[in-house]
Amino acid sequence: MKKYDAILFDLDGTLLPMDYNAFMKGYFKMLSAAVAPCGYSYETLIPAMWKGVGAMVKNDGKMSNSDRFWQVFSGIFGEKVFDDIPTFDNFYRTDFHNAVAFTSPTSLARKIVDAARANANKVILATNPLFPRVAIEARLSWTGLTPGDFDLITDYENSGFCKPNPQYFTDIAKKMGIDPKNSLMVGNNTLEDASASMSAGFSCYLITDCLITEGETPDCPSGTFADAVAYIEK
Repeated sequence: MKKYDAILFDLDGTLLPMDYNAFMKGYFKMLSAAVAPCGYSYETLIPAMWKGVGAMVKNDGKMSNSDRFWQVFSGIFGEKVFDDIPTFDNFYRTDFHNAVAFTSPTSLARKIVDAARANANKVILATNPLFPRVAIEARLSWTGLTPGDFDLITDYENSGFCKPNPQYFTDIAKKMGIDPKNSLMVGNNTLEDASASMSAGFSCYLITDCLITEGETPDCPSGTFADAVAYIEK
């Protein structure tokens, strides 16, 4: 049986089921408490975080998403932010793990990644690269999966594009030497995962358990998490 070149997975809402809005609300509350000793208040931190995220989403590949974020963030708070990066990173290693309470981990995550490994030459964690690696590995650990389960994990340091820019997927294809036409993206967002990947030549499967609908829903296979496992196993 012919294998896929690669199967790509989104993380939040896909391998890690969650109510995205509830997760972000809880996460931001925890983060602001952790960095308050550095002089950040919730009222100033969260708008600045969103401005940094917006800049990363519009990034054009000329610099890493990490550099783009801290460029914007330091423009708001000053150069002191660079001394505070270890405090942010330490939060993701420690208190951030309590945010698992805002998610619903499932044993199907292991099952679907194992199925992908059996049916694809490469398995990629194509999570939107808005976070440092330490934050992604933390969330990944809640699923029971490890970095070793993937041939590539996109993060804000190794990526210069974000979803829903199709160039994010084209960049992955170039880095990994895969043919988009023989690769599958599995996600839960109609715009960021489906439309963007399909614009780059990938096929897509939408998991509907935590579906986020943005814009028109593209014509692609869809179903529950369990349906997706069966789809890949076939």
